[in-house]
Amino acid sequence: MPALLHDLLLRHPGHWTSRPALVDAAAELTYGQLADAVDRAQSGLQALALQRGDRVAVYLEKRVEAVVAAFAAAAAGGVLVPLNPALKAPQVAHVLRDAQPRVLVTSAARWGALIAGLNGDGPHGQAGTAAGVGLQTVILVDEPAVSAATIPTVVSGPSLVAWPELLASPRRAAPRMIDADLAAILYTSGSTGLPKGVMLSHRNLVVGARSVVEYLDNGPDDVLLAALPLSFDAGFSQLTTAFTAGARVALLNHLLPQDVLRAMAEYRVTGLTAVPPLYHQLAQLPPARWTSDAHACLRYFASTGGAMPAGTLSTLRQRMPRARPFLMYGLTEAFRSTFLPPEEVDARPGSIGRAIPNAEVLVLDEQGRDCPPDVPGELVHRGPLVALGYWGDAQRTAERFRPLPAGVAGRTPGQVLPEWVVFSGDRVRRDADGFLYHLGRFDEMIKTSGYRVSPAELEPVLMAAPGVDECVVFGEADEALGQRVVAVVALTAGVPPLTALASGLADTRPVDGSLAGGPSPEDFSAALLRHCRQQLPAYLVPSRWVLHEGALPRNANGKLDRAALKARYAQAPGTTPS
Repeated sequence: MPALLHDLLLRHPGHWTSRPALVDAAAELTYGQLADAVDRAQSGLQALALQRGDRVAVYLEKRVEAVVAAFAAAAAGGVLVPLNPALKAPQVAHVLRDAQPRVLVTSAARWGALIAGLNGDGPHGQAGTAAGVGLQTVILVDEPAVSAATIPTVVSGPSLVAWPELLASPRRAAPRMIDADLAAILYTSGSTGLPKGVMLSHRNLVVGARSVVEYLDNGPDDVLLAALPLSFDAGFSQLTTAFTAGARVALLNHLLPQDVLRAMAEYRVTGLTAVPPLYHQLAQLPPARWTSDAHACLRYFASTGGAMPAGTLSTLRQRMPRARPFLMYGLTEAFRSTFLPPEEVDARPGSIGRAIPNAEVLVLDEQGRDCPPDVPGELVHRGPLVALGYWGDAQRTAERFRPLPAGVAGRTPGQVLPEWVVFSGDRVRRDADGFLYHLGRFDEMIKTSGYRVSPAELEPVLMAAPGVDECVVFGEADEALGQRVVAVVALTAGVPPLTALASGLADTRPVDGSLAGGPSPEDFSAALLRHCRQQLPAYLVPSRWVLHEGALPRNANGKLDRAALKARYAQAPGTTPS
């Protein structure tokens, strides 16, 4: 049985060799062809002097080369660092500086844009930010006709290697590894600060795939649609789940929700996993777009990344009457934690279910004791899916990853070595039948469009805008997004910076009696929106703006009073964003 991530492909059963494994818009590979490509790519990485434990970043849209590079990185003894293709230069630069990958696999266009942004050549680039990235080699997946000479360069920058050149390297045996070794670093936002890298072992990824295959009952006849980014744990799981079951994966880079329906029909998809905002968009499509071909083969649809609105779930079940709904809860630090079986969906509305196979989920109070039924506590995950901690961050690791308290889950005093568990930061309660219900976060995390967003990621961008003195970002309930991002902004006194941000607007209407002579609130909000769209991926751009008059309130410790601001400005779900 495969124990390592790449074994899912390199040691597949012989009768799978001619079976379809992977398809994108340009190519389709069998298991045998995919394994051969992974083997050649891992040999190429070793030829580049990749050492055991070196990081390999992959910054691509969903395509065959992205999958090959991901599994080849593991096979070569490296550590995969998948980057969300929606990220822009500042966010990519943070990950590259933090993970310090030796190799980056990307396209010529993405590398050119990244270098331009890092060097400050773009419209809002920051000079000097290319320093400290540490890349030695960039592998470009484009056709050989793409000239590396046309790509912007950086002083003492990495060497450029074409994808065909990588695959042409002499074959080399993969280095020896065990399942406890680090296989991947997935970057996820925390409650404070920039995104942090969650370290996943080969065991985490392989055992997690087996668990999902068990409760979704995946098999060789399944076709899974990879609609989520491969940088998500649930997105990458579509690959590991399919390859564990001998199923086929269809890679989709969709722009519109109807693209998902077309792909479901074209590839005869049997399993769909997505986040609630995408399901909301699908549910809003006119019934006429839901042709029978779109869901004729669908066995199940699974939701992760936030709570599924009841109305959305009801519509989806009407549109896809033969598909079984699986509502799941998970955190990157433990892959998946719970799922609600389809037969319990009607009986237990709002529940996130019970623990997935080969995992245990505890509800503990502040003293580390089990909470009785219906008493809220923190969700704590134990088992082989608990991650290895946060990359290079001992302090954050110690906050989240702690020894299992004595007397909990059968732990006795005679067990000397500690068992490490992950404290999720989520408030939950467990009913008398053992089903869990999510009550919210202990921190200020925002979950929007399936992404986990920290206010600290957005606030520095807003603070850099001319005319912004202070700001606070928070989330509020939204049926379509899960939560929408709200930005409360205090303006700098004086007309010039406001006018500068508003791109020299000639209009000097008063702003509701304040900041007379400056742009209107609508002008300023529109200018802030343009500023954010230039600096941030779409999912990080606030959906609602509040212009606060005067200084933002502070608490007794001198810190911004986020709770007071949220209480003052939060809107009820369903209201029209201002």
